[in-house]
Amino acid sequence: MRTLALETSAKSVSAAVVEDGAVLASNFQCTGLTHSRTLLPMVDAMLQNAELPLSSMELFAVSAGPGSFTGLRIGVSALKGLAWAEERPCVGISTLYAMAQNLAHTDALLVCAMDARRSQVYNALFEARGGQLTRLCGDRAIALDVLAGELRENRQRKLVLGDGALLAHGFLTGQGIPCELAPAALRYQNAVGVALAAEEAASRGETVSAQELTISYLRVSQAERERSARLQKSANAGA
Repeated sequence: MRTLALETSAKSVSAAVVEDGAVLASNFQCTGLTHSRTLLPMVDAMLQNAELPLSSMELFAVSAGPGSFTGLRIGVSALKGLAWAEERPCVGISTLYAMAQNLAHTDALLVCAMDARRSQVYNALFEARGGQLTRLCGDRAIALDVLAGELRENRQRKLVLGDGALLAHGFLTGQGIPCELAPAALRYQNAVGVALAAEEAASRGETVSAQELTISYLRVSQAERERSARLQKSANAGA
């Protein structure tokens, strides 16, 4: 199966084509430029350089959260447009599970972390062993002190990865919990991991149409929280 995947959940942006577990082409950028400016030109250049027509893609995949609200919307909207035009199935992949693909070859407890602000991280835990990943908890927004409490008695080798890895690693080691930062080249989410995870999902029949593809934010946005607070303040004032 030939899969086109996009990853736009944080600062970096990437695109990849994977076929039956083998990477045919990939494009990664982490320069701070906006995804709305870079994503589609990256996809177009990658496909043209590799001489891979869009019509040859059998599956379309995207990191569907958690992550940056704006970034996720850009990635999912772009993928919807590409897949809809080709009338191909889609898969929305957990950003945390996709990044864990980077270290599936290790034997360790993978602590996937993305900065969720307010002393929280978007997190999931996976056991990597023999090239296989076992999910130990669902995707969640969790306080760093709660995460530390969960890991304190765990004696497995721990590898911390994701764009929140530095934050989580610093907090955990400060709490006396031994853990390692994943190598920089394998630390961050990328579209190759999205594609590999999507192939697994497709083999289980877990695909949707472009119209059905959704985003998993895990929590409401800052703008929505502020709006709710204003409404509550107005309601209290009028009571």
